Amino acid sequence: MTTLAKTVQKHRKLAGLTQVEMANLAGVGKTVVYDLEKGKITIRVETMLKILSVINIELEIRTPTEVVPHA
Repeated sequence: MTTLAKTVQKHRKLAGLTQVEMANLAGVGKTVVYDLEKGKITIRVETMLKILSVINIELEIRTPTEVVPHA
């Protein structure tokens, strides 16, 4: 399981949400949450951001010269 997968699963559980509840709050299918938590790497960034927003996780992109927070 990837670090992102572990992080999403951990914070979903800390929030007291099932995969179905999280999917409903994010406006995505349950399968997407399941796939993300299992480390699937072909999930669209837009979809991943919806899921992350439910559990208050922000994505940050780091480049060699700067940090660009996702708005």
